[in-house]
Formats: sequence, C-alpha cells, structure tokens
Amino acid sequence: MKKVINRSIIMVAMCTALLSNAHEGSSFIPKKEKEIVKTIVTINDVKEGQSLTIKDLNGLILYKELIKESGLYSKAFDLTELPNGDYMFELEKDLEIKSIPFNVISNKVTFFKDKETSIYKPYVIMKGHYIYVNKLALQGEPLDIKIYYDGNELIYSEVIKDVKTIGKAYKLLKFATSDYKVVLTSNNRTYYENFTL
Repeated sequence: MKKVINRSIIMVAMCTALLSNAHEGSSFIPKKEKEIVKTIVTINDVKEGQSLTIKDLNGLILYKELIKESGLYSKAFDLTELPNGDYMFELEKDLEIKSIPFNVISNKVTFFKDKETSIYKPYVIMKGHYIYVNKLALQGEPLDIKIYYDGNELIYSEVIKDVKTIGKAYKLLKFATSDYKVVLTSNNRTYYENFTL
C-alpha cells in the first residue's frame, strides 16, 4: 500500500510539473513567419525559345529561364531576398533584347518602367559567296565587325557607327573555301556566327 501511495505521489508531482511547464510554455507566442512578397512578371506575346534573365549591373546572371510556350508569360518571383542593389530583367527575343531595370533596398523592390530599353541584335546571313550583316541601331551605337578565315585568321575588320540602319555585304573569294567566323560586337555584347564555304 505504501508503494501505491508513493507511486501516486510521484505521479501527481510529475503531472503537476508537466502542467506548470505547459502553462508557462503557452505564454510563448511564436514569431510570425516573414510574409513572402512576390512580384508577378507578365509579358505578352512571348515565343517559345526566347529567354528571360535577371542580372545585376555587372552582367552576372542570377536567374535564367527558357520560355517553353508562346503567348502570355506570367510568373511570380520573390525579389525581396536579393541584396540591396540595382538589377534588370532581360527578355531576349530573336533580334531584340528588352531590359527593365529595378532595384532592391531593404527588401523593397522598385521597378523603373520609364527606363525600359530595347537594343537590337545584329544578324548575319550567308548566301553564295556573300556575307550580309544587318543591324538596327536607333541610337547610332557602333557595330564592330570582324571576319575570320579558317577559324582564326582575321581577314576583315570594320567599325560602323552613327547610322540607324546598318546593312553591309562582304564578298568572299570563290576559291577560298573554308570555315568562316563573323564576330559582331555592339552594346557591350558579342555575337558569333560560323559558316562554311
């Protein structure tokens, strides 16, 4: 009987300790989880194969996605976790790159739609023994053209600037069959095209 009473007293003491601890613990209110603030990016008329990137001002790519379906693109991004600084969304189309700058300061994201820019990529076509280089340069930005023969021998170099529409044709010698590389630099970007004649 003494054992039963001792056990009962121990059980009552344990239950009392548990209840008192449970009561003390109930006054603790856990901190609310930080609400995630998402930015929804919506772009009309995208095409499959275009790409969307987020870059910092040094050109470091923080995010890149290949568009998988043509039509309306819409996606939510949590940009508040980015370090304080200036960034940009870039949508790269076949011949155009649209940039929308934004910044993050103390987890607050601000877009600058009025500073949205478009640059146009140069493009190259080879027909027969001719290389055609074209570019829309609305700001008169220069286009540096270099043509290499057999992979690494520079055979032609030219910088075109202060014109809004660039259209050039370069004739290759018929007997000079080989691999050609055209390197085009404009708007701090370089583009490469390779051909075999």
